[in-house]
Amino acid sequence: MIGYASFDTWWWPYVFIAIAGWLATDMWRWIGVLVGNRLEQDSAALTWVRAVATALLAAVIAKLIIYPTGELADVPLALRLVAVSVGFAVFLASGKRIWAGIVTALGVLIGGQLLIG
Repeated sequence: MIGYASFDTWWWPYVFIAIAGWLATDMWRWIGVLVGNRLEQDSAALTWVRAVATALLAAVIAKLIIYPTGELADVPLALRLVAVSVGFAVFLASGKRIWAGIVTALGVLIGGQLLIG
């Protein structure tokens, strides 16, 4: 019988993870496409889904700002908060152009790091 442990190559676990991850997420994407095509754009269900997705994204961004890992953990919290605030202000001022906010926030973050140390 062929199973996960029957392959003796270094790359097999990576292939297994990629295939298993693709199958697990792709199934839900197809179900979402099939169900989503039947919903009206302003339906209560789709509004709820958008609200949950927005809340999850906001939570992930807040976690990355307040409790960062890696190199970002070395950046002071005040600088991270200023960079996000300035980036968001530029995003709004530029007519909600995402790249303008991202580039500005990165510029503030990098510039602040160069000034600090």
